[in-house]
Amino acid sequence: MIENLIDSVPVFVGITIAFMAGQALASTWRPLWQVFPYAIGLGLADRFLGFALFGGRLLSPGGFLLDTLVLTGITLAAYRMTQARRMAGQYPWLYERAGLFAWRKRG
Repeated sequence: MIENLIDSVPVFVGITIAFMAGQALASTWRPLWQVFPYAIGLGLADRFLGFALFGGRLLSPGGFLLDTLVLTGITLAAYRMTQARRMAGQYPWLYERAGLFAWRKRG
């Protein structure tokens, strides 16, 4: 399973578009559940690009699962960071930042 990740490291680094996908979802006030279909799509794209460009294994369930889990984590983190920044920035009279991923009511 680790060899599948090593096969696609250049593609995996290139597909950190997951961070931008999380930011885009949060910036447009999309619900959190939409992160998961985006991450699955990115996992499929990562498998294909690893196969097409670098000769990796296309049909690797373990590699797909690992890639998709990591991409989901990146997308979720970016979503939450952007959501916290937007809540505190758009409603400064109601909320303030409470760390990287959270906000709290003022007062």
